[in-house]
Amino acid sequence: MTLLHYEPPTTPFLQVIYEDAQLLVVDKPSGLLSVPGKRPEHKDSTYTRVQRVHPEVRVVHRLDMATSGILLLAKTKAAQSHLNKQFQDRTTHKKYIAKVWGQLPASQGEVELPLSCDWPNRPRQHMDFFTGKPSTTFYRVSEFDGKCSRVELTPYTGRSHQLRVHMQAIGCPILGDKFYAHSEAFSAAERLLLHAEDLCVTHPQTEQPIAFHSPVPF
Repeated sequence: MTLLHYEPPTTPFLQVIYEDAQLLVVDKPSGLLSVPGKRPEHKDSTYTRVQRVHPEVRVVHRLDMATSGILLLAKTKAAQSHLNKQFQDRTTHKKYIAKVWGQLPASQGEVELPLSCDWPNRPRQHMDFFTGKPSTTFYRVSEFDGKCSRVELTPYTGRSHQLRVHMQAIGCPILGDKFYAHSEAFSAAERLLLHAEDLCVTHPQTEQPIAFHSPVPF
C-alpha cells in the first residue's frame, strides 16, 4: 500500500474510550493507520501509540486509515483469541455512520455484492462476480438534504473497503473518498465521511455483552 505524504494527526495523540484488564478501546482519528505500514515513515499508528503504554496489546480488527471511530484491542492472548472468534463468527454488532452522495434507492435495505482486490490498483477493491467473496451491508437512511444522505451502515461481513465499495456500487459514494468517489463527491468533504460509531462484543472474561460508542465528528 502506498501512502503519499503520511501526516497522521497528533492532537489528541491517543483517545481512550474504555480500558480494563482484558480490553482497550480507542477512538481512532481519520488519517491515522490502525497498524504500522511496512515503510519506516509509516510506523506511526494507533497500535504503535498504544504500545508505548501497553506493550502487551494485541490487534483484534482494523479500520481504514481514512475511517474514524471505535478500534478495539486486546490486552491478553486469551482475550485476542476470544474476540477474533467473535468477529469470525459474526456475533459482534458494528454500526457506522456515513455521509454519501445522492439519494439511496430506499429508506432502508441491503447491498449484497461479492468483492475482491483490484490487484493492479491496490489497495482498491472491486465487485467480482467470479472470484469475489460474498459481502453484505445493511443500510438505513437517517437524513437527505436534497443532495446528500446521512446513512447508518451495518456490515454483516467485514471485507476490506466493503462499505465504501457498496455505497459506490449503488451510485452513492461516500463523500471525501479518494478511491471510490467521483470528483464532485470527493471534493465535497475534507476527509472520508465514514465513522465507526458503535461496537458491541461479548466480554472475553465476563461473557456479558459490552457496548462502546464514539460520537460522530461530522
